[in-house]
Amino acid sequence: MPANPGGSPVRSGAVPPLADCFSARPETGPGPLGKLMPGRAIVLTTPEMSGTLHDWPGGTGKTQFAAFAAESLWRAREIDVLVWVTATSRASVLAGYARAFAQMMGTEQAGDAETVADRFLAWLGQTSQPWLVVLDDVTGAADLAGLWPAGPAGQVLITTPTAVSPVDSGNPLVFPVGVFGSHEALTYLMGRLSADPDQRVGAVDLLEDLGRDPIALAQASAAIASSGITCRDYRDLFGRRREQIAEAAGIPPAAKAVTWTLSVEQAGQLSPGRLAQSCLALAVLLDGHGIPGAVFSTPAACGYLAASHPAGVPDPKQARTALLSLERAGLLTIDPANTERTVRVPSVVQAAVRSATPDSMRDQAARAAANALLEAWPAGDAEPSVADALRSCVTSLHQAAAESLWSGGCHAILFQAGRSLDSARLVGPAVAHWQALASASERVLGPGHPDTLIASGRLASASVAAGLGTEAVALYQQTLDVRASALGTDHPSTIAARADLGTALLAAGRPVEAISNLEVVLTACERGLAPDDLDSLVVQDSLADAYRAAGRYPEAIRLARRTLAERERQQGADHPDTMTTRGNLASACLAVGRLKDAIAFGQRTLAGRERVLGFDHMDTIGSLSTLASAYHSARRFKDAIPLYERALRDRERIQGPNHPDTLGARGNLASAYHSAGRMASALELYERSRLDCQRVLGPEHPDTLAARANLAHAYFAMGRQPEAVTLLQGTLADCERVLAPNDPLTVAVRESLEAVARG
Repeated sequence: MPANPGGSPVRSGAVPPLADCFSARPETGPGPLGKLMPGRAIVLTTPEMSGTLHDWPGGTGKTQFAAFAAESLWRAREIDVLVWVTATSRASVLAGYARAFAQMMGTEQAGDAETVADRFLAWLGQTSQPWLVVLDDVTGAADLAGLWPAGPAGQVLITTPTAVSPVDSGNPLVFPVGVFGSHEALTYLMGRLSADPDQRVGAVDLLEDLGRDPIALAQASAAIASSGITCRDYRDLFGRRREQIAEAAGIPPAAKAVTWTLSVEQAGQLSPGRLAQSCLALAVLLDGHGIPGAVFSTPAACGYLAASHPAGVPDPKQARTALLSLERAGLLTIDPANTERTVRVPSVVQAAVRSATPDSMRDQAARAAANALLEAWPAGDAEPSVADALRSCVTSLHQAAAESLWSGGCHAILFQAGRSLDSARLVGPAVAHWQALASASERVLGPGHPDTLIASGRLASASVAAGLGTEAVALYQQTLDVRASALGTDHPSTIAARADLGTALLAAGRPVEAISNLEVVLTACERGLAPDDLDSLVVQDSLADAYRAAGRYPEAIRLARRTLAERERQQGADHPDTMTTRGNLASACLAVGRLKDAIAFGQRTLAGRERVLGFDHMDTIGSLSTLASAYHSARRFKDAIPLYERALRDRERIQGPNHPDTLGARGNLASAYHSAGRMASALELYERSRLDCQRVLGPEHPDTLAARANLAHAYFAMGRQPEAVTLLQGTLADCERVLAPNDPLTVAVRESLEAVARG
């Protein structure tokens, strides 16, 4: 599997720019970074806290060191693949992996993010191309469960805000990044004040007062450079402010607990009114790893900042002025090379400002931030990196000011974040998000509140996408019961809930119950009782699928034909939904043995999807399999086998060799070879299918048991009767142990064993 079609280097994720006067710190820096070795991980941690007041973790330069190492390796061409992931949540890790793999393959994401992440990790594990994965700001091992990157050609670099490594796998080398050495601190400060050497007066004494703390030095030097004072003057200001804080708190504060207050004052002097303070109060509520600059120019943000300006008129220029003032004072950075003008806020500044912000001001800033995120969210499909940044901002905002987002109901930004997770196919994080939102809404607003019902419905939908059919059915049933009780069975909202339940029942493998619900919904549609946004053609498609799953093929075909005719008239023959209905009709005809119709509909569906969707679209590949199956059933093996072979190649390339769909495609091709008498080829694929299913799905999975039975049939066809009997005996015993007594697979294996034993 090549990294990309052209073999050129791949770089994914935004590496933070190096700070002004960055130093590799030869005395105290992480020397092991210069010795990154393939197959070895390095973790940069935070030293133990000193116990002084507000000695917040962070601010020692771990991310900067990681960025320096990544850029150095990249510029030296020592790595072909560089992946930078902000790893503050499992959703961000999965999104970063999926984005990287899509770039490597040069295709859109195929499958849910978890599946794509598995393929990415598998590629890392087997490639010979040198790679580096940086996981920045990992907060817990749970976020990396099953997502640890490893491989003989790779290097892993992790930063964490904790004093203990969050990972215990891969035998990582752990290095605490602390304060500057004396010479390093002086060199840094001299470089920062190079524009006016006179400002350096008193530098040595200031370094010791600041404890050579990197974030404190950065803020102090920024305040000095932007104000025109000297190090001695700043030291006097620092000393007085430290005494004030110590007197009020009763214990001496950390240097960083003092310098940020002086930087806020300096930022205030650089912009009119309290623009800088208000802008900072908004920024620290969001994700400091990267806030899209567009958030600050939204009407909501500008309106919030206008209250702090003498003129009181919302103006994006005011936000820009405030951000630049904060940057000059050393409280945040603006990435000049980034098209989104990403704003980054150090975690120390976040913690400091949050701790000092009054509740009333925090609530006002939180509501403005939530509205600004909502306004900044691009309509339709956002750039994946932007969507990920906005979701992370919502997570940060909710962690910092959750109560503010529930005044008068659930704020719309929480729903938007969940919908974004759904769109990104981050199925696990989406279920967790909607579950938390539904629980919070029920607790705060009550079980019958509209927001609670919406969140519960989204949770059910996410559960379906995650393959949690039983859970989804229970949630949809609960929603239906509540709406039927409150609104009546014929209310449009109740009809919509019943449609969702029917779809979930079908997905959960309960087609008979799905039919009873979907028939009621379709009748309601025909009577004009359904809500306007419930498409009756979608209901017809679902009902036809349910008929087919229940073995009611004549009804499935009749309804599918009716739906196809209506779609062709309303949407056109090449509309994706029309082609879906046509493909379902082909499958129904195939199931009932109407092979001529199955082939005709299958051929037209495949040709349309190739033309409209492209050869690599998953619907197109699905059509390949359907048409191949129709040819196979018609014993047109010369037509079937090339399609089966193409489907397998495409699935291996796009979904990966271990995806369940790929395993199924491999088994289908083996069966076609068997039917065509190509037993050597069939046996090779059957044996691989058995091993792959057992490894990927587990020894007791129905597909694994079926693969074992298919291999036994091949043994028998090749005259290896004893092996066939032995394999079928073991398969039957496992079927009887793990499947229902009258399961069709158990019955088929039992009948096969009896036939093979008779010879």
